[in-house]
Amino acid sequence: MTELGVGFAFVGRQYPVVVGDSEYRIDLLFYHCKLHCYVVLELKTQKARPEHFGQLGFYVAVVDDLVRDKERDEPTIGILIAESRDRAMVEYALRGSNHPLAVSTYAGLPERVRGLLPSAEDLSRIADQVLHAPPGAV
Repeated sequence: MTELGVGFAFVGRQYPVVVGDSEYRIDLLFYHCKLHCYVVLELKTQKARPEHFGQLGFYVAVVDDLVRDKERDEPTIGILIAESRDRAMVEYALRGSNHPLAVSTYAGLPERVRGLLPSAEDLSRIADQVLHAPPGAV
């Protein structure tokens, strides 16, 4: 996973989180050592849809509350990698979010954060590798 760039530490694939009496699995969870924050990566093999942002926002909130050390870590970042996206739908889906979220581009992230994250092309390539890897290989 060195393709992600400098500062990323792999935390887990299908990372389990328990909320109430249900268990959920985050596709990929990383920690960024330079930004001092967790990065939730959700992978979709289809066009991005509004419900994907709800799921991503849910995972970001859960990591913020249950995993992140609030005294040391910055707020969690969520990135959705999808086969394609509709720009207008993305704008509406992100408008009401108070979490730092992006969809294979970094338009919603601060410039200092964008400079430390991998490019959309790198993430798409990595997502393709992860989706086609046998379980336990990543």
